Amino acid sequence: MQVVAFSTPRTIEEAHLLHSHHQLRARVFSARLGWEVDVTAGCESDNFDALRPTYVLAIAGTGQLAGCARLLPALGPTMVTDVFPALLPEGQLNAHAAMIESSRFCIDTSLGEGRGVGSVHEATLTMFAGIIEWCMSNGYTDIVTVTDLRFERILARVGWPLQ
Repeated sequence: MQVVAFSTPRTIEEAHLLHSHHQLRARVFSARLGWEVDVTAGCESDNFDALRPTYVLAIAGTGQLAGCARLLPALGPTMVTDVFPALLPEGQLNAHAAMIESSRFCIDTSLGEGRGVGSVHEATLTMFAGIIEWCMSNGYTDIVTVTDLRFERILARVGWPLQ
């Protein structure tokens, strides 16, 4: 499994991966989890996708998209500050230049590759590693995200510290 990260697709392959990413988001967030998200022509997107985020994508050995996440600088508009401010202490995020928001993290659990015998899908671990590597390479030291209990359990299983 490999990881790629880009903001704007530069090749036909990256454009295809970005489209697959929006389709995966629709399948996971709308169909599987039942969230109220905007889905058009089988693709989920929102206004944060117009802000030139960085997309981190895990690609299976078959070339299929296995997982994805969206990264935005925390000093700009983010889901945590603009959609979920009630989850923040006093409704404010103590954002700084070295903080990034991760949102729309999802894994295609229907892929056979990566299931293995462990308690966490290989694509999940690959995505975590890819996000951390991208953050370190780009000067980010803190990641902020909104999670549900299901995802917090996954983070706890891999030993990811939460604040």
